[in-house]
Amino acid sequence: MNADWGEILIIAGIGFSLVVMVLVVLIFIMKGFGKIFTAHKKKAPAAKVHMNDELAAAIITALKLYKSVIHDRESEMITINRIARTYSPWNSKIHGLTSMPDHKK
Repeated sequence: MNADWGEILIIAGIGFSLVVMVLVVLIFIMKGFGKIFTAHKKKAPAAKVHMNDELAAAIITALKLYKSVIHDRESEMITINRIARTYSPWNSKIHGLTSMPDHKK
């Protein structure tokens, strides 16, 4: 079976160029979708609120009081109790090791 390399290269070139063209078209389609979907999200002008120091302090205090009511009161003392552990084969490392095989010389 003799292969005609001219036809093979033409088919490969057409396939490669077709893939590149489809990718370029997909890029333009995706950019178009991006513009369509972001066109609906017009930024509304932000409301201008003139906040003075007293208003900021009142808001911060209200938030602090609200958060303190939500959480339980906890003591700030940390205690560490030592527990004497008895021997257990579950935590023994020696049982996880495999024994060495006997070598015959």
